[in-house]
Amino acid sequence: MVRVSLTVALVAVALVAVWSLLSCRQDPEVRSNLVASGADTTGFMRADGPRSFEFPADHGPHAGFQTEWWYYTGNLETSSGRSFGYQLTFFRRALTPPDEHADRPSDWATNQVYMAHFAVTDVARDEHHAFERFSRGVAGLAGAQSPPYRVWLEDWHVERVGDDPAIVTMVAEEEGVGMELRLVDLKGPILQGDQGYSQKGPDPGNASYYYSQTRLESQGNVHIAGTTFDVVGLSWMDHEFSTSALAPDQVGWDWFALQFDDGSELMVFQIRTTDGSVDRFSSGTLIQADGAIQRLASDDFTIEVRDTWRSPRSGARYPSRWTVRVPGGDLALEIVPYILDQELNVSYNYWEGAVRIEGERAGQPTTGAGYVEMTGYAGSMQEQF
Repeated sequence: MVRVSLTVALVAVALVAVWSLLSCRQDPEVRSNLVASGADTTGFMRADGPRSFEFPADHGPHAGFQTEWWYYTGNLETSSGRSFGYQLTFFRRALTPPDEHADRPSDWATNQVYMAHFAVTDVARDEHHAFERFSRGVAGLAGAQSPPYRVWLEDWHVERVGDDPAIVTMVAEEEGVGMELRLVDLKGPILQGDQGYSQKGPDPGNASYYYSQTRLESQGNVHIAGTTFDVVGLSWMDHEFSTSALAPDQVGWDWFALQFDDGSELMVFQIRTTDGSVDRFSSGTLIQADGAIQRLASDDFTIEVRDTWRSPRSGARYPSRWTVRVPGGDLALEIVPYILDQELNVSYNYWEGAVRIEGERAGQPTTGAGYVEMTGYAGSMQEQF
């Protein structure tokens, strides 16, 4: 069943996967293969212009491209008002083009490596729990498929429920921290950028194919240290595939996925450069409650940093409060993390966390919640590639 509805935009979120995989620590052979693969893109497909999307098939993997990710984030709440944020993300990295793998007969042979990040923010306890896994995309250890849609790494997984591609279940647990959720897509897949073609830089192919599910009604439970909490809330999913890298002067990015209580959403991102400026390929999208789309170029919005926080582990100083303005959407927003320390100290240090929103739309109060990702503050992303 095809569920393409209108268009929206997002950004280069999980490119962190590329650099993280290249510094993989858990499997020496995986690490050596990844490092040996370097940045060679010969033989891989490139994102070089708009393409046609077909669902549910495009929920699955695109092995002709070198890098791909399925990115779930969300804000959840108990009936008594206790808040949790979560992140469950799966990354696929091809070590060689598909044609070079075709003649390997072993059941254990694969040119695909998967990485996953799972994190839960416990607002009441001011705690952020984050975990990382790696596996080979073979023998059922990790992979992705559609139809029926499923993406997994060992027992962390997201998969379709029954015949409806709009409904999935999600399960993840590590060291006494876990969740089980049922997600229902209320708006359908939203194509990002130009009909799903999201340009990241000036060079040919320096782009991705990209869509999102911006309003996933979420219900289930979160369990921490033996206590289970029934929760409801909203989630956001990004699926992106590409064969590309940051331009030489791009060092990191700031990505905002914001869900408002009136049923609308906003995504904006900015790519930062070595001289401290914002790259012109930064962009965004405003999605109205009825699904109407307003695409945003880099000069259609502003992100002002109002405060900062220094990590006691990495030493990185991250923005910790923002004013976001979208004049063409009559939006003026104040965005604050639910807790300051939502840094992931995994194969690469980056900040990704739950935020709350207050502000005005056309002079009227507006509220909501969302997620922010920040990379390149604990070292340029170029240094990790």
